[in-house]
Amino acid sequence: MDNLISIIVFLPTIAAVILALFLRGEDEAAQKNAKWLALIATSATFVISLFLLAGFDPGDTGFQFVEQREWLLGLTYKVGVDGISILFVMLTTFLMPLVIASAWDVTHRVKEYMVAFLLLETLMLGVFVALDLVLFYLFFEGGLIPMFLIIGIWGGKNRIYAAFKFFLYTFLGSLLMLVAMIAMYVDAGTTDIVALLDHNFGTEAVSVLGIQVLGGVQTLMWLAFFASFAVKMPMWPVHTWLPDAHVQAPTAGSVVLAAILLKMGGYGFLRFSLPMFPVASDLLAPLVLWLSAIAIVYASLVALAQEDMKKLIAYSSVAHMGYVTMGIFAANQQGIDGAIFQMISHGFVSGALFLVVGVIYDRMHTREIDAYGGLLVRMPVFAAIFLLFTMANVGLPGTSGFVGEFLAIVGVFQVNTWVAFVAATGVILSAGYALWLYRRVVLGDLIKESLKSIKETTARERAIFAPLVVMTLLLGVYPSLATDIIGPSVTALVGEYETALLEAGDIRLAMGE
Repeated sequence: MDNLISIIVFLPTIAAVILALFLRGEDEAAQKNAKWLALIATSATFVISLFLLAGFDPGDTGFQFVEQREWLLGLTYKVGVDGISILFVMLTTFLMPLVIASAWDVTHRVKEYMVAFLLLETLMLGVFVALDLVLFYLFFEGGLIPMFLIIGIWGGKNRIYAAFKFFLYTFLGSLLMLVAMIAMYVDAGTTDIVALLDHNFGTEAVSVLGIQVLGGVQTLMWLAFFASFAVKMPMWPVHTWLPDAHVQAPTAGSVVLAAILLKMGGYGFLRFSLPMFPVASDLLAPLVLWLSAIAIVYASLVALAQEDMKKLIAYSSVAHMGYVTMGIFAANQQGIDGAIFQMISHGFVSGALFLVVGVIYDRMHTREIDAYGGLLVRMPVFAAIFLLFTMANVGLPGTSGFVGEFLAIVGVFQVNTWVAFVAATGVILSAGYALWLYRRVVLGDLIKESLKSIKETTARERAIFAPLVVMTLLLGVYPSLATDIIGPSVTALVGEYETALLEAGDIRLAMGE
């Protein structure tokens, strides 16, 4: 099918327009219709994306299913997928029906809530398929608006503060990226990402405010993109917006934020930083590696001190994204394979953990860890589900969480053994905060009167968890399901990266002169 990607990207928007224009009223029947339309639209999007996956050829390292046509003011609408991006498309379409199903109990402005999530799905998918700089930027920044509204309207008590903090951090970080994109267009004469991948940006040292910048234009552009992607991940020390956003966001918003939106930063590093600015990436890799190692240890220690379940899981996400950036800038096969695998795995595991918190929050209306204890007595199925995703979060072999972390650490070990050593301590720390959380919430005696009547998970909640359980275990025991798809494209990326460094010469020698 010629327009398969466009259908996948814009089907949720079509459903959102139908919802906005034709669905009237706030009565129970209208709310139910809004939820069903959103669920059907996101489910249909996932089914259609399976045809994209089925027709994808992993052996072809170029872009496939490419669509290109003239657009606005001479700009080009160009989309396509390769081995790196297709799994992010699948992750997004897989999770969105589950997100909609998790919001089934929402009763406040339901139509607007569903419209926001449908538009958000289009914008997230657009980021992963865009093959034009302008198109990428529009999708990348556009996703801020529905997420801002989701947090600001349906969030907790401090939702306005959290929404503005989320918006300002990510928007300001991306302004430098926009400047860099304009500079890239001026230098290369095109906004076509495929063409820009083959363009050599200057590496001659330049002077900025009297300071010699090694790597030249590449370094300046790399830093501009880094400002945006580091905030989006988020990397330490620009991570402080994430815990606030997670705590205040509704459950469905937290799932999307952790499982998909954070991955845009890692995807950006893979799509732009490594292939377009290889010399700058090589020069600044030690900085990223150590920032990642610090993030893993720091965020894990902060997670140990949290009393709010959502905030603990949010800091856990910061730590796990440290393995991602570390693996990417190891710039070898194992490191990048591990980084991509970790992002996909984290999408399932972190999304499930926020849903776990949502289950008991809906019943008790508190996220304070001390308010719970002994839930195993009343909720054995819930306890089993929580245990599985806790173990996956720790990185237990046999779960998807193990594969990504292991590969990333192996990749970094080949580059910097000290960074790998520091990062490996994060595995121990993650066991500390994750098992401590589980112990305090689920195990022990059921002594709190308020918990003695708490109800077990419903059939709807179990149906939402079931696909996440399957994927977490399937990728844990059969990781080649993902690595076979991403492997050839990663091999090509690493090969082109190393070739570019050889052609440019070892600029790091200049640092010692």
